[in-house]
Amino acid sequence: SDTYLNFDVFLSGVLIDCGATAGSIIDNREWLSDTGFISAGTAKNLTMPDLVPILSTVRSFPLSGNARRKFCYVLPVYRTGKYLIRTTYFYGGINGNDFPPVFDQIVDGTVWSVVNTTDDYLGGMSSYYEGVFVAAGKTMSVCLAANGYTDSDPFISALEFVLLGDSLYNSTDFKSYGLSLVARHSFGYNGDIIRYPDDQFDRYWEPFGDNIPTVASVRNVSVSGFWNLPPSKVFQTKLTVGQPELMEIQWPPASLPNSTYFIALYFADDRDSSSEFPRVFNVSINGVPYFHNLNVLPAGVSVFANLWPLSGPTKLTLSPAAGSTLGPLINAGEVFDVLLLGGRTITRDVIALEKVKKSFQNPPLDWNGDPCLPRQYSWTGVTCSEGSRIRVIALNLSSMGLSGSLSPSIANLTALTEIGLGNNNLLGSLPDLSPLQRLEIL
Repeated sequence: SDTYLNFDVFLSGVLIDCGATAGSIIDNREWLSDTGFISAGTAKNLTMPDLVPILSTVRSFPLSGNARRKFCYVLPVYRTGKYLIRTTYFYGGINGNDFPPVFDQIVDGTVWSVVNTTDDYLGGMSSYYEGVFVAAGKTMSVCLAANGYTDSDPFISALEFVLLGDSLYNSTDFKSYGLSLVARHSFGYNGDIIRYPDDQFDRYWEPFGDNIPTVASVRNVSVSGFWNLPPSKVFQTKLTVGQPELMEIQWPPASLPNSTYFIALYFADDRDSSSEFPRVFNVSINGVPYFHNLNVLPAGVSVFANLWPLSGPTKLTLSPAAGSTLGPLINAGEVFDVLLLGGRTITRDVIALEKVKKSFQNPPLDWNGDPCLPRQYSWTGVTCSEGSRIRVIALNLSSMGLSGSLSPSIANLTALTEIGLGNNNLLGSLPDLSPLQRLEIL
């Protein structure tokens, strides 16, 4: 049923158990079946023992030769709302192959990332991807699509949308960019992943030890003054050196592709606020100064950079400021790859195509999400214009076995130069196409 799509509480976030036939309550949170959000794909059950509930089902999508088709979940959202999106994958051998397929995941018109879960799966673990995107319209789509490496059906285990507070990551220009999580760690912590309810937005803070002495603290830091609202629990552990000496951390742990990154680092002194000796140090990344004379107070401080270039291994260096009698410390950090957004098909054409789709009883399976973008994943039979103003310029739908009728809204696709509808089972008369001044082939 789609009835729950109308409630404001739904627009603030939704947890989708992909492939599940019914909703469930897990850890006091409601998970929904995915049937109201996608019309393609096949729900499958994994028969492996001891799986957590959301990993026990998946939805897989048919690989069709070399066709680069996308299959999209479409969710209602607040326009201009900032959403954390998390996708979770656990293969479980559903395609009969030893290794999981590699494929693309897409948000609206932007290729978010390649999904490669092989290493995690061989280690018996699930994989997750997290991004932050702002809704440009009243719906957002998350799509899976075969790429040149895909050798079996793409799949997904879970999809989560969480509405973020306005202050989070607000130095990013979300009209032009999205954020794709690379690493988020609680330093000096060795327990289970810190998440909801410790983090009100259910971000995952993974443990990070390195080979530096770790120190636990029982104090609580009020996080209300931090724009990114990290959970107070990340300030209960730290990496530090006791003497006023250099501290180096290989972080993030993985080598990074050449790109620009959003980096946020979090610090809080665990001494009494009346201490007469301040804890002041310098921060550099790969030898490039990041912050000079950072004075870390008990109330905590965060420092961030928006478009920081990184490539390869990354070394974080904390060095005591001149005259400092205390060693540096660090509590937590986040790194996101900054993604240039791919744009959108103009709204008028999207609305018209959606109405054409509804007039077909059996539209092509991949007619969801943005019709034109990403360009390599435009809808089957749809050709779009080049340039920054993306229009639909041709519909080649011949011999697709379509039934139903043809919506008069096709006449709103005013950039059309070609329409092919032959050899289908459409009923009714052809709508008035006189508004299509550029139409050359019918």
